[in-house]
Amino acid sequence: MLVIFIPAAIVLQYAGASATLIFFTAALGVIPTAALMGRATEELAARSGPGIGGLLNVTFGNAPELIIALIALNAGLQEVVKASIAGSIIGNVLLVLGASMFFGGLGRDEQKFSARAASAQTSMLFLALVAIVMPAVYELVSGGGLPDPNAVIIDYGSTVETLSIVVAAVMLAAYAGGLIFSLRTHKRIFNPEPADTAAISESWSVRKSVIALAIAGIAVAGMSEILVGSIEETAQRFGISEFFIGAIIVAIVGNAAEHWVAVLAARKDQMDLAVNISIGSSAQIALFVAPVLILASHLMGPHPMALVFNGYELAALVLSALIAGQVTQDGRSNWFEGLQLLAVYVIIAFSFFIA
Repeated sequence: MLVIFIPAAIVLQYAGASATLIFFTAALGVIPTAALMGRATEELAARSGPGIGGLLNVTFGNAPELIIALIALNAGLQEVVKASIAGSIIGNVLLVLGASMFFGGLGRDEQKFSARAASAQTSMLFLALVAIVMPAVYELVSGGGLPDPNAVIIDYGSTVETLSIVVAAVMLAAYAGGLIFSLRTHKRIFNPEPADTAAISESWSVRKSVIALAIAGIAVAGMSEILVGSIEETAQRFGISEFFIGAIIVAIVGNAAEHWVAVLAARKDQMDLAVNISIGSSAQIALFVAPVLILASHLMGPHPMALVFNGYELAALVLSALIAGQVTQDGRSNWFEGLQLLAVYVIIAFSFFIA
């Protein structure tokens, strides 16, 4: 139903329509392209075995967010990029997991999932956030302080940039280790019940999946470029910060298809899958997407991006990881826990809005 927004965004862009209309149209246009990319990746992964399938999910699982961030990075919107990284992690842990627990728990006393798998994911996420926090700690203690939420671009200097590169390299190495752990040596832990495929009328061939993946990639890139190009004017028009747009709106749009799958899985009482999607995706963004963007900033944009988040982002990231560990430690969930997670997300989102 949202596919119509793809040509609509293109027409509005070339017709010179208002940036606000273009922004919201392109944002809606990203959702079906991300859903198509996710479906194509899922079909390819199902045919290639757990090893290659895991690699495909790593490469394309968060591709829409990565593409949006790369285009914003090239446009010099580095603080928007960092806001989208933080927003994606927070959104997955609080919004997606909260919605999954809430809607999945309606009509049920409780739902169960693998506490061991969830613990491994939350530990990986928390350790990644420890690494992410350190450049900000250095800047706070020895540098010029944390950035303002409304900052557009800041040159932190070579020392922080070098520290960011080291952190990015270590995080990528840790993520590679996590792949080996989850796909080879301990894959029995990360083996949730398969998603209900009854809704899929037929399996796609490899050729069809590859073609769909290519089309989705081109469409995501096109919609992302239009979306990023209208961010600044839209922020000025509504009197909201680019920080809020990146952390909340762009993060939700980039993950919309994945969010929907997690909630549907929870409603079908497949909480292992829902928890894996929400927390696993957050860990992937922290350990894979963020380092890739740090390294990519040395090849594109006005100057390298330092991994220094502002105070709002740091607080929200650390608290989200702590909450994720707390609510998943017993391997059980109910609708009230989901409601609490959603409440925390609303509070954080409003704090970002008035920042």
